[in-house]
Amino acid sequence: MLKFSSQQPDIARSTLYRGRQDRMQHQPRRRFGQNFLHERGVIDRIVDAVDPRPGQSIVEIGPGLGALTIPLLARSGSMRAIELDRDLFEPLRAATAAVGRLDLIESDVLQVDFRALAAGGMLRVVGNLPYNLSTPILFHLIAQRAAITDMHLMLQREVVERMAADPGSKVYGRLSVMTQFACRVLPLFVIGPGAFRPAPKVESMIVRLIPHAQPPFPTHPERFEAIVRSAFGQRRKTLRNSLEGLVDEARFKRTDIDPGLRAEALSVEEFARLAAD
Repeated sequence: MLKFSSQQPDIARSTLYRGRQDRMQHQPRRRFGQNFLHERGVIDRIVDAVDPRPGQSIVEIGPGLGALTIPLLARSGSMRAIELDRDLFEPLRAATAAVGRLDLIESDVLQVDFRALAAGGMLRVVGNLPYNLSTPILFHLIAQRAAITDMHLMLQREVVERMAADPGSKVYGRLSVMTQFACRVLPLFVIGPGAFRPAPKVESMIVRLIPHAQPPFPTHPERFEAIVRSAFGQRRKTLRNSLEGLVDEARFKRTDIDPGLRAEALSVEEFARLAAD
């Protein structure tokens, strides 16, 4: 367990900080989806967007070489980080020892109970998500949003664009509807491939997700999820066909929704109406 000194200066932008992260040697592993952030300007911009404060319960997903961990820790004093690659534990402990208290959790993030981590409080979640697992991780976090104040996540740009898409857009889909029903979606800024080692073949984007304190529209949650999944699972079909067995003609008429439409034409609120009790 690492100790935090209140006398430690703010090193987020200092030469000392730059040297710590640069000296950590680790070969990125494809099986963990590792692309390590290294560009100083991008790191500072992300940390400023998060704006961590002492006393907040911050959890980072995938700290990697500590590029975000160290400046987040310098501002917050203590935090937790979820990491599956044990080879990174000792380098992370060494790099953060003089900065603050870092508790490392060895786990696959999909197995982590964020409600248990919150222990009755609220978490702030930060993470550079592995692109091959970003959607499952997003749904895992959304399912536990009652314990989360906000999330600042780095994702593939096209994933963020899907999350924030409007009805009628070519990229509007299940991810758009489920994310917008759960959270306020705020795309922040794009990050080029050169900010990472190794450089990915795609652009990245930072998105801020703020879970709604209350559902934005009244609905039946389980039915809502089933309807959205079925509608977009057969998105070329009309709603009458894709939702057969889930929504009858009487409900279409009662909700004033045209069953001849396709899934991408419906707003989040209209899906909620179809699923309401």
